[in-house]
Amino acid sequence: MQTTMVIPMQALKIFFAGSSSSIKQLLTITQPDDWHLHLRDNDGLAAVAPHSAAVFKRAIIMPNLKPPVTTVAAAVSYRERILKVLPSDSDFEPLMSLYLTDATTKDEIQLARKCGLVKAVKLYPAGATTNSQAGVTDLFGKCMPVLEEMVKQGLPLLVHGEVADSSVDIFDRERVFIETVLEPLVRKLPQLRIVMEHITTKDAVDFISSVPEGTIAATVTPQHLLLNRNAIFQGGLQPHNYCLPVLKRELHRQALVAAVTSGSPRYFLGTDSAPHERLTKEAPCGCAGIFSAPIALPLYAQAFEEVGALDKLEAFASFNGPDFYQLPRNSSTITLVKGAWSVPHQYGFGSGSVVPMWAGQTINWSLK
Repeated sequence: MQTTMVIPMQALKIFFAGSSSSIKQLLTITQPDDWHLHLRDNDGLAAVAPHSAAVFKRAIIMPNLKPPVTTVAAAVSYRERILKVLPSDSDFEPLMSLYLTDATTKDEIQLARKCGLVKAVKLYPAGATTNSQAGVTDLFGKCMPVLEEMVKQGLPLLVHGEVADSSVDIFDRERVFIETVLEPLVRKLPQLRIVMEHITTKDAVDFISSVPEGTIAATVTPQHLLLNRNAIFQGGLQPHNYCLPVLKRELHRQALVAAVTSGSPRYFLGTDSAPHERLTKEAPCGCAGIFSAPIALPLYAQAFEEVGALDKLEAFASFNGPDFYQLPRNSSTITLVKGAWSVPHQYGFGSGSVVPMWAGQTINWSLK
């Protein structure tokens, strides 16, 4: 005898399906978007893009390639390369971003708005993270006319919110960025819409809560919801848990979980899935970045379930992002299945491999 029950939880639909001896819990939500995604290029792009396209309807594509995507022409070309490696039946939509530099012009911002394919501009403080050497060194000088033009054109600024000053403790760089860059920027340009990407601290949550709703939002990664900085060192150095911004103390992780499960529209899904070939992670000077694309949505479901907030997952994953970007919500749905399974130890990546987050460990949700 087949058994199916539907338990409505606000907009969320949880199904229990199957025979009485093997009931499965199904979780159906509006198909989500990924508002912070690294797809790399060339063979790496071909390896990882289909993973994201299988789950997410749209994604904001990060521009920190070599060379960086600093012009609309470069963004359009990159978008074409992404589309070419997707399965023929994929309807995944890459939303492009420009890499802000001291030399970016107002004309480029106007062109970005006119073309319709570029949805944001990314601020990397020079030297703060992977391929950020060409980033901004003079935000309040050379970049101010461009930021003012972004307000006119309605393009949001995406920020890697860390100072690059080596004298600042790496665990304090987000807080110092807020104090020395974000707070002055908001005072100077209160109409500029800003996304603090991959926030990691209670300081960021407190700052976002202090500004008017609709002005500043934040993406949050699965690793910063599920792991604290102990995960980098437990059982020896764990290079595949190393990312930037680096994992923080448990009190900060708890603050992020409370924020994303609060129902606030200021927070939305951004995986910051950042693949690096295995040998470049397991190296004397290993790369920063965690690859989560294939299992990100199940990991988010696990994080929300752990605090009894599955009913808040859909808004975080599927509604808050498009609302902030002033884009329509998706009409398609996706279903997760409750049941333990082991995450693969690696995935193909060009001629090598990439190790995913949670590799070899058990996770409680999978994609149907």
